[in-house]
Amino acid sequence: MKGFPQAQAPSAGPQESSLLAQLAPAVKPAMHWLPDGGALRVLQGGQGPAVLLLHGRGAAASTWFAYLTALARTHRVLAVDLPGFGMSSSGGGTVRSAEEGVRFFTAPVEALLEQLAPGPVSVVGHSLGGLVGLELALRARVPVERLVLLDAMGLGPEMTRKARAFFRAGPERLARSLGPWAWARMRPPAPTPLGQRLGALEYELMSIPGGRDEAARAFDTLVPLLGPVFHRQEKLAQVTAPVLLIWGEREDVLPASLAEEALRRLPNARLVRMDAGHSPHHERPERVLPELKSFLETPLG
Repeated sequence: MKGFPQAQAPSAGPQESSLLAQLAPAVKPAMHWLPDGGALRVLQGGQGPAVLLLHGRGAAASTWFAYLTALARTHRVLAVDLPGFGMSSSGGGTVRSAEEGVRFFTAPVEALLEQLAPGPVSVVGHSLGGLVGLELALRARVPVERLVLLDAMGLGPEMTRKARAFFRAGPERLARSLGPWAWARMRPPAPTPLGQRLGALEYELMSIPGGRDEAARAFDTLVPLLGPVFHRQEKLAQVTAPVLLIWGEREDVLPASLAEEALRRLPNARLVRMDAGHSPHHERPERVLPELKSFLETPLG
């Protein structure tokens, strides 16, 4: 994984800078350089059992804003910008297959954990971040002791045609072309003060000049326009850690049937469905946070 030239390194925009200032000093950002080159940005705070937070396509660690200080009261929280997104660098070389696409996003996060949290870690992942969390659990190079999957990729081959078309059109390109008003009409934020702030942050992250070409190409290997999306459904029985599945009843990207089938295949899983779309943690934090804290704090064994 190659690093970016210093002159091209991204910087936080005004929306993200404002959120990060509110998180300080309890949660602070840092760049961590990896043994094979490249760097991942981590928002880190708190002490105790380690919890890793992984975002979805086009987002960044800062989108976990509503959870970071709350979880940092009882845990060591590590929210990571996935490779190619936020301020993290992209890998070098061409990603030609879905397996290479999964490694593009997973291997650097795994290397980061081996540096920062090599012991047991709980992983919370949304959408693409859920696929990375699942892959970390299956690879087992870092011990994943709990896994939370929010409307996660990787559980089965289905994705709606609308979502495939949206991803193929390029969310970053669409955001730059549409502008903030039209983007908000196409992707309405939750009608709360927090939802409005997260909506503005999402637009800022998506509309970055130059886009996220390498990460987008890696993502495209996982989500073809036609046919099955990349998944590990046949390996779900190998996940021995407790799993909490959280799914939106109004999900329009990954059908709820994926979560129901995963519930049957995972040895130790529970499914919580709620009145939300593809991002329950943004739309219903008052419901997701208590579920998350209860799951993370329940003794194992």
